[in-house]
Amino acid sequence: MGGGGQLNACYLHSCQAPSIFCQFTGLRLPLYIYSLTLYVEVACNGLLGAGKGSMIAAPDPEKMFQLSQAKLAVFHRDVHSLLVDLELLLGVAKGLGEDSQRSFQALHTANQMVNICDPAQPETYPAAKALASKFFGQHGGESQHTIHAMGHCHIDTGVSRCTSKCVFFSQLLAVLIQMQLRFLTMEQGLMKLDLRPRAWLWPFKETVRKCARSWSTAVTLMEQNTDFIFACSQAQQLEWVKSQYPGLHARLQEFACRGQFVPVGGTWVEMDGNLPSGEAMVRQFLQGQNFFLQEFGKMCSEFWLPDTFGYSAQLPQIMQGCGIKRFLTQKLSWNLVNSFPHHTFFWEGLDGSRVLVHFPPGDSYGMQGSVEEVLKTVTNNRDKGRTNHSGFLFGFGDGGGGPTQTMLDRLKRLSNTDGLPRVQLSSPGQLFTALERDSGQLCTWVGELFLELHNGTYTTHAQLKKGNRECEQILHDVEVLSSLALARSAQFLYPAAQLQHLWRLLLLNQFHDVVTGSCIQLVAEDAMNYYEDIRSHGNPLLSAAAAALCAGEPGPKGLLIINTLPWKRTEVLALPKPCGAHSLALVTVPSIGYAPAPTPTSLQPLLPQQPVFVMQETDGSVTLDNGIIRVRLDPTGCLTSLVLVASGREAIAEGALGNQFVLFDDVPLYWDAWDVMDYHLETRKPVLGQAGTLAVGTEGGLRGSAWFLLQISPNSRLSQEVVLDVGCPYVRFHTEVHWHEAHKFLKVEFPARIRSPQATYEIQFGHLQRPTHNNTSWDWARYEVWAHRWIDLSECDFGLALLNNCKYGASVRGNVLSLSLLRAPKAPDATADMGRHEFTYALMPHKGSFQEAGVIHAAYNLNFPLLALPAPGPAPDTTWSAFSVSSPAVVLETIKQAERCHQHRTLVLRLYEAHGSHVDCWLHTSLPVQEATLCDLLEQRDPTGHLSLQDNRLKLTFSPFQVRSLLLVLQSPPN
Repeated sequence: MGGGGQLNACYLHSCQAPSIFCQFTGLRLPLYIYSLTLYVEVACNGLLGAGKGSMIAAPDPEKMFQLSQAKLAVFHRDVHSLLVDLELLLGVAKGLGEDSQRSFQALHTANQMVNICDPAQPETYPAAKALASKFFGQHGGESQHTIHAMGHCHIDTGVSRCTSKCVFFSQLLAVLIQMQLRFLTMEQGLMKLDLRPRAWLWPFKETVRKCARSWSTAVTLMEQNTDFIFACSQAQQLEWVKSQYPGLHARLQEFACRGQFVPVGGTWVEMDGNLPSGEAMVRQFLQGQNFFLQEFGKMCSEFWLPDTFGYSAQLPQIMQGCGIKRFLTQKLSWNLVNSFPHHTFFWEGLDGSRVLVHFPPGDSYGMQGSVEEVLKTVTNNRDKGRTNHSGFLFGFGDGGGGPTQTMLDRLKRLSNTDGLPRVQLSSPGQLFTALERDSGQLCTWVGELFLELHNGTYTTHAQLKKGNRECEQILHDVEVLSSLALARSAQFLYPAAQLQHLWRLLLLNQFHDVVTGSCIQLVAEDAMNYYEDIRSHGNPLLSAAAAALCAGEPGPKGLLIINTLPWKRTEVLALPKPCGAHSLALVTVPSIGYAPAPTPTSLQPLLPQQPVFVMQETDGSVTLDNGIIRVRLDPTGCLTSLVLVASGREAIAEGALGNQFVLFDDVPLYWDAWDVMDYHLETRKPVLGQAGTLAVGTEGGLRGSAWFLLQISPNSRLSQEVVLDVGCPYVRFHTEVHWHEAHKFLKVEFPARIRSPQATYEIQFGHLQRPTHNNTSWDWARYEVWAHRWIDLSECDFGLALLNNCKYGASVRGNVLSLSLLRAPKAPDATADMGRHEFTYALMPHKGSFQEAGVIHAAYNLNFPLLALPAPGPAPDTTWSAFSVSSPAVVLETIKQAERCHQHRTLVLRLYEAHGSHVDCWLHTSLPVQEATLCDLLEQRDPTGHLSLQDNRLKLTFSPFQVRSLLLVLQSPPN
C-alpha cells in the first residue's frame, strides 16, 4: 500500500488440530495456543512525504520516525458494514441537498439506525442494517446515468508528483515480530526505529515493491469479490513482478483468464506524451503489446495514460497503428486557464486518425467510492445528453495501494439506489463498449491535447533531455547499420536481445516523471546511468555492424564514413589523425550508405560554392560568409545581421539583436520542477556581454568560426563558438554553460524580420502550427510550448528556422523565436540543472516555405551527424547506398529487424510523410529483397498489402503526415 508499514507475508506454525477462521489474517487458526510470525516491511515515510517544510521539497536527512506500538485487532464485519452504510447515508443527505426529498429520507434513515443500534448489544445490528438495506434497495429509473467503477492503482514508475508515500530504505527492512497469542488476545510489543531517508520520492527499485504490495492486495480482493475487476497498466511493472515475484505473477495470469485482472494501456510505461520521438512512442506500444500478448494471451484495446503532461497530435495515428482505438486519461482537468469542453469525445490526430476518448468526469484516478465522488461524476460531466455512461477509477494511486474492501463495499451498496446514478463494477472494455453505442452525437477535437500546466517539464533537467535525444539517435543508427550488415553478411547476427534491452532502458527513462525532470536526485542519477549504459553498449554494436558491413570489400585500411539518413549529404567532417588531432574534410556520402574517408592524397570534391570567408572588423565585430548565408556578430557575440545571400533578404528584425541570451525569474506557484508561470515573462532581463570578448576561431576555407565568453551572473558563465561550414544553409551555435542559479530561466531569442500569425513546430512524425498572438485565452495559455528538432516562422516567400540538438521548450511570440535552455528549480531535486552543459542550436534563413527549403532535412542532419568508424580490415574504396526515397516529403525513419521473423531475415522499414501533402514516391533499394508487404506498427502483415518490386523499386502512396511500415523479406547473402 502507500503508507509506511506493510503486512508483506504471514506464516503460521501449527499442527493439525481443530481450528477457526481468522478474518484479520484470512487464515484458519487452531483453537489452541499458537505462534504467529509476521514479516513487516517498513519504510521511512510520513503520510505525504519527508520533504523539509513542504511536500515537494527535497528530503530532510535528519527526519526520524518512531514506531511506538504494533497491534493486532479482531475485524467485526457487521460493525464495519453499518459504518459504511451510515457514511453513505450522510453522503447522500449532504450531496443531494436540502431541496431533495431523497436527501431527507437518507437523513431520517440514518437517524433511525442510530436510535435502534446499541454498540454494546450486537443483536441490535441486524435491525439497523435492515433499515439501510431498505433505503439502498429503492431503485432508480431506466434513465439513470451509469457509472463504470474500475479498480485501479496508479503507480508512478520511479517517481511521483503527488504521493502518499515518499522515501524508502535502499535495502529492505524486514522486522520480525514474534507474538504469542492465546485465542484472540495478544501481548503488545514496543519498538523504536531510527530510519533515515535517502531520496524523494522513490527510485525504480521501490516501485517494484510497491507493485508487489499493491497487486497482492488486489489479488486478495479479487478472491473475495468475484465481481471486482482490476485494471493494470505498464508492462515494465509486470515484467519486474514476473522476475522478482513469480508466484504473484502467476496469480495475476490466473485472474486475467477469469477476466478480473485486466491489462490496459499497451505501453511499456506510462510515458510522457510530448518529448519522446515518434519512433520511441511506437516502441512503447511494440514492447508493451508484445509483452501483454505473451504473458496474458491478448493485446490491450485501450490506451491508458491518466497522468502525463500533454498529448501529441500524432498519438491517435500511433494508437490505431498498434491496434488501439480507445483512450482514457484525465490530466487535462488540471488545465490552469481553460476548462476542457468535453469528457467523452472523438480525438482526431494530425493525419486524420480518430480514436474515442474518455476523461472520467470525477477528474481523478484515485476515487474512494464516496457519494460525493459519485455525484460529482454526474454533475461535472460536460457531455450530458450525448452519452449516459462515465468511468470511475477507484483505488489509492500515485504511491500505490490500490482499491480496498471498504471502497468495494461502498460501490456495491450504491449499485442501484434512487436519487443516485447507477454504479456497476466494470472493466475498461465494458465502459468503452457502452460509450461506442452512444457515440453518434459525440463532438470531435482536432489536434494536440495541450496541458495548460507543467510546461517547465520541457526544460527541467537538461541533461536528461540531452541523454534522451542522443540515445534515440544511437539506437536508430545501431538498428540501421545492423540491418544493412544482416542483408550483406551471412555471418552477421543481428543483436536483437541487446537492442531490446537498450530500448527498454530508454523507454523506462521516458516515463512521464523521469524524462520530464520532475524527479528526485536519486532517480535522475539512475536515469543518467541508464543513458550511459545505452551509449557504452550501443557504440560497440555500431562498430561491429560497420565491420560486418564492409567485410570482403577491397580497399585501403582506414575510416568508413556512414550516413544513416535517407538523402545524400555533403558536409564538413572532422576526421581523426594518428597523432590524436583532427583534420577537416569535405565528404559526400550517399543516402543510407557509406563512402571511404578521403586520404591526404585523395582529391577533394569541388566545393559546391565559395569557401567560408571570415573577417573581423576594427570595431571587434566578425562576419562569416559562405556564399549561402552571411552572418554578422557584434563585439559581444550577438547577431546583428543574417542575410540570405542569393536574395539579399535580411532575417534579423531592424534594430534588434539575435542570439540574445535572456534571464527570467522563475518562481512557480507550487510545482517547482513542473511549472513555469506566465508571469515569468514580466521579469525578462537581457544578459549583456562585454565588447572585445569576440575572437576569430577557425579562419575560413572549409569552416569559419568565432567565439566569445559571456558572464551570465556572478555564479554562471557561458562560452560559445559560432560556426559556419562551406555549403551549409545554417549557422551553428556550439554552447557551453556553467550554470549555478536558483529559480532562474535562461533562454536565447532571435527577433525575426517576419510577420506571421502562426509558427510551425516539429512534433513526432510531422509538425503543427501554433499562434504567435494572444487573441484568446487558449492562445495566451501557450506562452511556453514544446517542439522537437526545429521551429519555423515564415511568410509566403521567406522564413527563419531555429534548429536544436537536445532542447524541447520553445515559443514564438510576435516575431521573436525563443529557445528555452536551462532552468533552476529546487524541488523535488535541489541539484537539478546545476553544473556544466553542452548543446548546439542553429539558425537557418530560407527562401520560400520551410518544406521547399529543406528545413526538415537540415534538422535531421544536425541531430544525426555522419559517422566516421574505423574499418578493422580493408575499407571499401567505393560508395554504396542501401535505400533512397524519390520524394523529399517522405522520410525513411526506421530500418530494423522484424520482432517475430528472426529466422526469415525480415526487415521492417518505417516511413512518414513530413510536408503535410499527398504524395506518391518510389523507394529504391540495393538489397536483395525477396518479398515486400505493408504491415501495421506492431509489424503484423496487412493481408491486402502486397507490394510489387519493379527494378529494385517499391511504389508508395502517402496522405499528409501518414506513417507507413513495410516488411521486407531478404534473400540470404552468399557466404
